[in-house]
Amino acid sequence: MAYRITRRSALQIAAWGALASGCRNQQTAPSAVLGECGAPAGPAKGDINIAFGSCNQVHYAQPLWESILSLKSDMWIWLGDSVYADTEDMARMRALYDTQTRHPEYAKLARATRVVGTWDDHDFGVNDGGREYPKRAESQQAFLDFVGEPKDSARRRQEGLYASYTLGSGAQSVKVILLDERYHRDEPGPDGDMLGAAQWAWLERELRQSTSPVHLLGSSTQVIPEDHGYEKWANFPRSRARLFQLIAATRAPGVVVLSGDRHMAEMSRIEAAPLVYPLWEITSSGLTHCWRKGRDEPNRHRQGKLLTALNFGLVEVDWKDGGAVRLSVIDLSGERRLSERMPLASLTPPA
Repeated sequence: MAYRITRRSALQIAAWGALASGCRNQQTAPSAVLGECGAPAGPAKGDINIAFGSCNQVHYAQPLWESILSLKSDMWIWLGDSVYADTEDMARMRALYDTQTRHPEYAKLARATRVVGTWDDHDFGVNDGGREYPKRAESQQAFLDFVGEPKDSARRRQEGLYASYTLGSGAQSVKVILLDERYHRDEPGPDGDMLGAAQWAWLERELRQSTSPVHLLGSSTQVIPEDHGYEKWANFPRSRARLFQLIAATRAPGVVVLSGDRHMAEMSRIEAAPLVYPLWEITSSGLTHCWRKGRDEPNRHRQGKLLTALNFGLVEVDWKDGGAVRLSVIDLSGERRLSERMPLASLTPPA
């Protein structure tokens, strides 16, 4: 079943394309909903599918929501820059969130799928910002209203957006851990801290006390890549080393990093001490805008190609034959442009 793009949305896409030519696949419109032509379908009974994305300009065309909705995923994760509100004006910020909430296709997704998320700099409120931003507490409440956080939630009383969610149960469960890399972030540097003392202690408990075989670590900035000159965990080398040590020390199985921010998509993998099994990262960005086609940058940890096209990320967990995690990046045509499948046995600490 093909879905249609109206003349209005086609004109929006064309107008956007004039500003950022080369960001899309060669096709100008999706040819099939997900599930056809070898593209991913919704989860089988008991399996868990989670879709995520980042970098969404509310005034640009948003052509991916129908494909995302067709997956019937168990969860949608906003992984940063859900709106672009570099401001201390909370009325303006809330107006942008309201605009996104009223988007017809996104509204359908929000009604059908559990929506969660964390922020990056532009929905936090200041480009490349951290704890120096004076409106961080007010901005936190605006974001929590956007994702529908209950008014009595403990998340509204803590400093920062970090949170965890468990899908499934027991040996067939996935724990989603969303980090807040803005509220307590220092200036970049050798000793700069990304998370703050309370969030570090919380993260250790979440990993150490979990009984899930899969842990999806949502990070608004890239964790593994270290060669590019933009925002990344490698700009905070002590924090990055501490994160790797924490994953190893807690012996949490199946840790996979989900990231956004970069206006492109790629897979990264690192296997080095202190990590006790290979750590994978899937970066998916952006939902409405991305790099110009043909741009590249070094990443010594990249697996496969770098994708410069509108995209969203998909994590599929199945439990048959010992279980596996499949990471995919889906483009505007509904096709897997990047994909890696890892048996859970390969993501388990040695006995």
